[in-house]
Amino acid sequence: MLFNSFDFGLFLIVVFVLYWAIGSKRIQHQNILLLIASYFFYGFWDWRFLLLLISSSLVDYFAGIYLSKTPHKTKRKFILFSSLLWNLGVLFTFKYFNFFIDSFETVLGLDNRTSYSFWNTAIPVGLSFYTFQTMSYTIDVYRRDIKPTEALVPFLCYVCFFPQLVAGPIERAKNMIPQFLHQRVFKLQDAKEGLRQILWGLFKKIIVAEKIGLAVDALYAAPEEYHFLTILYGGVLFMMQLYCDFSGYTDIALGSAKLFGFKLSKNFNLPYLATSISDFWQRWHITLTQWFTKYVYIPFVANFKYTSIAPLLGAIITMTLVGFWHGASWNFLLFGFLNGLIVIVERIPLVRGRNIKSIFEHKYRLISLVYTYAIYAICCLIFRAEDLDQITILLQRVFTFETSGFFNSLIGWKVGYLLVMLFVEIWFRKKEYPLQALERWLPKPLRWTVYYTLIFIIINYAEPKEAFIYFQF
Repeated sequence: MLFNSFDFGLFLIVVFVLYWAIGSKRIQHQNILLLIASYFFYGFWDWRFLLLLISSSLVDYFAGIYLSKTPHKTKRKFILFSSLLWNLGVLFTFKYFNFFIDSFETVLGLDNRTSYSFWNTAIPVGLSFYTFQTMSYTIDVYRRDIKPTEALVPFLCYVCFFPQLVAGPIERAKNMIPQFLHQRVFKLQDAKEGLRQILWGLFKKIIVAEKIGLAVDALYAAPEEYHFLTILYGGVLFMMQLYCDFSGYTDIALGSAKLFGFKLSKNFNLPYLATSISDFWQRWHITLTQWFTKYVYIPFVANFKYTSIAPLLGAIITMTLVGFWHGASWNFLLFGFLNGLIVIVERIPLVRGRNIKSIFEHKYRLISLVYTYAIYAICCLIFRAEDLDQITILLQRVFTFETSGFFNSLIGWKVGYLLVMLFVEIWFRKKEYPLQALERWLPKPLRWTVYYTLIFIIINYAEPKEAFIYFQF
């Protein structure tokens, strides 16, 4: 069930009406409704994977309870290890098994010619997101950062809450579980803000992202035919497509959650205004960056704190894993590794002990933006590539400054909507989302004119419905 479909619109209305009809004082009944609705929402994709979702939830629910009742250090480690083994095992089996089998076949010279199909099934939607949520819960309980909950329904809701189930944000238990345990009161202002945020997210996804996607698809259909500047421009376009697609989903998720009295974590902070790659990753997919920082980077550096290169090596390992998290493919590994190297380079002292990141943050704003866009455009070329051969073609044409091929063919591709989106978001940058400010800035007739104009554009100028890009991760 896509957020950008009429099915979801009808589903959202029905659940919203039933949820508030139950009444704010019946928290348990509201939670049961959300649980049923979330399982229906997930089963709408593929009911076969519902059992996997429920199993992962129960494994970590009972792991948390046993950890709280077990003082013995060795037993606690065994419980934690068992939970991590289950979660990482599921993730490996469904997402990475074929990648490693294919890689071993290539190394052994079999060249993927084996007739046996080792694993031929689709990746469960949202697997990387809800697996990371449940793992963070068990780890936090093990570290005694939080107390486990014995309330089963609120925990299951935390794992499968439908607005953020399939593509985040990756929520921490200490933020979400208390919201399921406490009373939610209907507030008209929150509902209005939620609807505005949903509308803005739909505009970014359906109009901006999918229009830009047409140009990006044209570039990747025949990259050898394009001028190197056009290829770099295509990398920037894909960066913007990815942002509008993913942040559009997040806006819809946050807005939908707000309709039910919940507040999800902020996942984007104007990443296209980043002054360095390090700064970019503090603004882009914030909950994923925070997850890897807390559970990978910090423990790694702490375990090797007497080694001077630990922070640098930790950055490379962490960013490589961030890339690999996106998918079982060499382009994602290369994408993450390259970002890790750039982050390290940005930390090297250059002038009076100051590094690239600190210099760009305080001076040379325009140069820093050009630098960040150029570097990340190349990273996006790798991220979007279908295989290593296509990466080779793209990078050869860029770094040999290949001038043959088309130059202007992508320039005019539907970027007007993108410019409008950028202007509005930057103008209202202090707000969580742009349309919120209209209530203060414009009289009611003009506000409703803006809303209906956006709805008209979405309905009449939308491309054929496409799934959100991050659903595949």
